[in-house]
Amino acid sequence: MKTASTFRELTREPRVEVTLDGEKLCLPDGANLAAALLVAGVTTFRKTPVSDTPRGPFCMMGTCFDCLVEIDGVARQACMLNVRAGLAIIRLPDAQVPNAET
Repeated sequence: MKTASTFRELTREPRVEVTLDGEKLCLPDGANLAAALLVAGVTTFRKTPVSDTPRGPFCMMGTCFDCLVEIDGVARQACMLNVRAGLAIIRLPDAQVPNAET
């Protein structure tokens, strides 16, 4: 699912397989999840409930909640997680966004 991205990898870490909405991705093991997804060309992590506007990482330090994704049934901030093998990442439906856990 690699698409064009303006972001570039700075290191060449071993890659591991994860899934995003059921599609396989190979991301650098141990990298920041939000950054790795941006490098892979993923820019929309969720959409706003009112206007359906696409949202993606903004602050990259855990304060804005724009990078929320679901992992293991829990809404989590991608910027606060590291890539590990087997992650099953799901973009959240709007209704679940307020129930986020950090």
